Amino acid sequence: MNSTVAELDVLPPERASQILGDCCGSMRWISAMVARRPFGSMERLLAAADETWRSLGPDDWREAFSHHPRIGEQRSVKTQSERGAAWAAGEQSGLSDAHDDIRRALADANREYERRFGYIYVVCATGKTAEELLAMVTERLRNDPATELAVAAEEQRKITRLRLEKLLGQQGDSA
Repeated sequence: MNSTVAELDVLPPERASQILGDCCGSMRWISAMVARRPFGSMERLLAAADETWRSLGPDDWREAFSHHPRIGEQRSVKTQSERGAAWAAGEQSGLSDAHDDIRRALADANREYERRFGYIYVVCATGKTAEELLAMVTERLRNDPATELAVAAEEQRKITRLRLEKLLGQQGDSA
């Protein structure tokens, strides 16, 4: 069952933190979002989520990245909730029909990416095929570390936004 913005606005802080943690694994983002309540509308919540994310720094971003499984895998480094794991699986559903050679190439690219940048390849995978994800990681491996961290942070922002929309049923201002 989806929550509403109105329900999120009045949840006890601990419960709101748990729910928002399904959307983004950065503790600073979660704490800031809980403190910013009430939002009153989906539009204001999404604006606050983006603003809060953009106010964070590289350590916070990497913390959020660690809550995702590698592309093509089911488990993340950090423990995910059942809802977070289900969302991640759905976001990577474009891999379900991938050939073994594409899966192997993605696994190799994941390892190379982690070696080069020090964190997992983070990409908003929703609606993308395995071939597209492989092409994207191949292209991103050409980035310098600072550029890539900014790209990965933007991908995380997109993921967080999509998850908030899933959590709150893509509702408008009514609640």
